[in-house]
Amino acid sequence: MSTAAAVKVQIQAIGAGFMFSRESKAFGAAVGATTFLGPYTRGRGGVLGDVDADVVISAFGFFPAEAIRPAWESLDLPAEKAAAGYLGVCQDFGRRKLGGFDGAGRLAELLAPVAAAADPAGVALFAGWRALPLAADDPARAMQLIQVLRELRGGLHLLAVRAHGLTPKQAVLIGGSPAKSGVDQARSFGWPEPYEEITPELRQRWDAAEATTDELIAPAFAVLDEAQVVELAELLTTAYGLVYSR
Repeated sequence: MSTAAAVKVQIQAIGAGFMFSRESKAFGAAVGATTFLGPYTRGRGGVLGDVDADVVISAFGFFPAEAIRPAWESLDLPAEKAAAGYLGVCQDFGRRKLGGFDGAGRLAELLAPVAAAADPAGVALFAGWRALPLAADDPARAMQLIQVLRELRGGLHLLAVRAHGLTPKQAVLIGGSPAKSGVDQARSFGWPEPYEEITPELRQRWDAAEATTDELIAPAFAVLDEAQVVELAELLTTAYGLVYSR
């Protein structure tokens, strides 16, 4: 198994954790939001700038336009401020969850060169998140870098899904998430029902897209040697346990 494949579940799950956290809810309340999707869309996509919603739709990829446009336009909050606020959510979540983790500094030290080595072509959200200033403290910096690499994989996976002839909706129905089935994930993203049947052929295409994603992200992880790869996997597994145990 490649390094990218070995750590993708931890990165995806840890990176998503802050988005549903108490810090995220506080951010939403502070900007006057009454639903989750407004601050999520404006905060996560704020790195793209004050653009038309179609730009955000293209970068998010796996959400229907009918959900993203009203969410993006629901908050009277400049994109730069929204991105800064959501970055603070990510960092504060890291401080709370990884504050007692002695390996947080080493985790950040291993993740930083991977993020720096990645090619930003075609992955705008990754490029935007990577450009944000890194936190000075280890727990916040580690969490921020996990989110940066989550955006990298997500963006590359969108490219792979399209290359293998799948629609984003089909990919969501097949892939789901670590916490939700495909149907539940599609419903939470705002995809309208009824949902199509997922055939063996569509599932094979998704498996191929997963393999392609691993190939596309592999050059970034190639900056680590074998011992560092083992260490990174161990640290991410520990971090995952800390994030989801309390």
